[in-house]
Amino acid sequence: MQGFTPKQMVNPWKTYWKLSAVLMGSHGLTKGSLAFLNYPAQIMFKSTKVLPVMVMGAFIPGLRRKYPFHEYISALLLVIGLILFTLADAQTSPNFSIIGVLMICGALIMDSLMGNLQEAIFTMNPNTTQIEVLFCSTVVGLPFLIPPMILTGELFKAWKSCAQHPYVYGVLVFEAMATFIGQISVLSLIAIFGAATTAMITTARKAVTLLLSYMIFTKPLTEQHGTGLLLIAMGIILKMVPIDFKPASRSAPRNRKSHLKEEKTQADRREGEGDEEHRPLV
Repeated sequence: MQGFTPKQMVNPWKTYWKLSAVLMGSHGLTKGSLAFLNYPAQIMFKSTKVLPVMVMGAFIPGLRRKYPFHEYISALLLVIGLILFTLADAQTSPNFSIIGVLMICGALIMDSLMGNLQEAIFTMNPNTTQIEVLFCSTVVGLPFLIPPMILTGELFKAWKSCAQHPYVYGVLVFEAMATFIGQISVLSLIAIFGAATTAMITTARKAVTLLLSYMIFTKPLTEQHGTGLLLIAMGIILKMVPIDFKPASRSAPRNRKSHLKEEKTQADRREGEGDEEHRPLV
């Protein structure tokens, strides 16, 4: 529907092979960690994605990003808030395992690679469109997904389940449309503002998801949970608020006065020339 064809590609296929492999690792570890972590704990881990994204951006060829000091403080507040929340969640939640923590940490590393790789694609080749990145990485990812689905038997179970419950097809189509809009929005943010800012924006979205999870499923929310959430909110606000410590220049008024004086001198000179033109000849 967007009218994109592979003939319009401006990047080689090997670029999208790498991106698809990282994308599969990120989603696979994220979804798999839910078997060992509850959803709020997973969301809180994913909320710290901005820190590995910033660190990884300094090593990606074509980027070599450097961030101001207050942005690192913002990321540090996110991490401290996550630690407090995770410790509180380990005491109140029966579904908490170190295996899940390791899996979600691996997903964070993959996320940091993915965001910076996408930014590097847009930076090194400005003619790249968001549609190209989404289409090519999705098409290339299909061979990565089919073999493990066949080996685990999930493909046949899913096919049988969908046949028994046809409404699932409608759900899948709706989810695909929503995912398409979300992915295009994220890729646009990466192309315009960079991977770190995009990670912070998606973190704010995760905070809303987390709040809804506690409201709907009535999970216990302790004071330590609240402290962790407060630190995370402080980190998000510190990242979003622009900070400029440069003092205002005092030479501007003098420059303005000298500019006005020069304009006046030029005007007087023009008037003098005009008087000479209208002076009678002797």
